[in-house]
Amino acid sequence: MNGIFYFSSTGNSLYIAEQIKAELGGEIRYIPKFAGEVNAYDKIIIVSPIHSFGLPTLVYDFLSNMNSTKPLYIVLNCGGMQANAPYYTYQLCKEKGLNIRSVQVVMMPEIYTLSFSQPKFVINMVLRKAPKRIKPVIAAIRDDKEIVVPKPKKDKWTPKHLENRKIWHMLAKDFSITENCTDCLKCVRICPVGNIKRKNGQIIFGDKCVACLSCYHRCPERAIVYQDKRKKDRYINPLVEEDNIGADQL
Repeated sequence: MNGIFYFSSTGNSLYIAEQIKAELGGEIRYIPKFAGEVNAYDKIIIVSPIHSFGLPTLVYDFLSNMNSTKPLYIVLNCGGMQANAPYYTYQLCKEKGLNIRSVQVVMMPEIYTLSFSQPKFVINMVLRKAPKRIKPVIAAIRDDKEIVVPKPKKDKWTPKHLENRKIWHMLAKDFSITENCTDCLKCVRICPVGNIKRKNGQIIFGDKCVACLSCYHRCPERAIVYQDKRKKDRYINPLVEEDNIGADQL
């Protein structure tokens, strides 16, 4: 059986995971909640966004702690620049002694929109093209096609990723709550690292943020703002059920 592990804050990675399951079968498991044994699966497939030219903290930790010789396939997604994230991911797997077969990338709508907005027509275009882009990715996994990611001639992106990762935990210090908050506590429930608490009647952000932006995009009242900028646009992948984000599908 295939084990399809994913990390998703707005549904992009979940959508890809669901497409893989529909074609190849298997179980979809949410990485932050997984406490089982990866070796229970015949193939291990990981679906992850690219965060600032590299891997999200929780996906990096998951790979770093993995002890397996089972065939491993990684599907990354991003809304713009993939930089050298595929090579960074491939090399990490090699260094950890994992049986990495391929690292592939699929374009999906951009979610890091704290300081800019992606036009809706671009989002819609990317979503329309997503099934066609995912199809050869799934075929490569099904056929166990080995895809070696070559070393780039120059790599200015990985050092930037490593520097950015050092300060991700402080991102939430620039979040604040507006009067639109209805105290639904959805942000508290969906934070993958428990960085959001309710204390003395207020929503408090801690210093363990992993910069996934789940709370920012999925607040039903758009009451979470960044640097006091009251931007209206948020993004949740319309091709998935939002309640399935952060859940397993067995």
